[in-house]
Amino acid sequence: MTVLLPEKITEPATLYLLHGLSDDDTCWTRYTGIERYASEHGLAVIMPQVHRSFYTDEAEGNRYWTFLSEELPSLVSRFFRLSPRREDTYVAGLSMGGYGAFKWALRRPERFAAAASLSGALDMPGRVARGMPDDPRFFQRIFGEAPVSGTPDDDLWLLKETVNPPRLYVCCGTDDFLYQDNLTFLDACRANGIDVVADLTPGEHDWAYWDAGIQRVLAWMMGGG
Repeated sequence: MTVLLPEKITEPATLYLLHGLSDDDTCWTRYTGIERYASEHGLAVIMPQVHRSFYTDEAEGNRYWTFLSEELPSLVSRFFRLSPRREDTYVAGLSMGGYGAFKWALRRPERFAAAASLSGALDMPGRVARGMPDDPRFFQRIFGEAPVSGTPDDDLWLLKETVNPPRLYVCCGTDDFLYQDNLTFLDACRANGIDVVADLTPGEHDWAYWDAGIQRVLAWMMGGG
């Protein structure tokens, strides 16, 4: 993992910030100003590495969901003096990481005050059905042969099952290839009576959009909006 810690702040608030499919734990610091933005808010940022796992205990691979949801918070609490309070803990991510952020927040709502997705892959049943053009068994190696729909790996299903979810923020460019996934997720939030902030502005699936978007996300999270 890559970690950013604020100076001279005891038990700061914490943001778990998740990477996308073709990235790793260093991408946010390499391609955005997250170090500067986090410093302005006095925020610690924890960026884990999960490879191409979709933050899942893979059917043919490693237990990345268990690492994310159990091992990582325990490790972080032992290494660093961060606030243990739900109201000081946040999660966000881009693309695959947006899916992971909402999956974590909806499966462990007692942990997070707020969660945000930037250009998230939020309709996982639809994405699995469409498949990965260059790798027909990609999703089967992650999720197995059974359908994803109606399981804890389905963010849309989790919206129906989660009690007292954290505040949610959906950020996506209107020219992004995942834009329809985000509209589907927003429709599901409304259908289940879940309040969500929709930040849908012109933009594509790229770092220029995410660098601007994470600044809006942090302002929202830390401002309590």
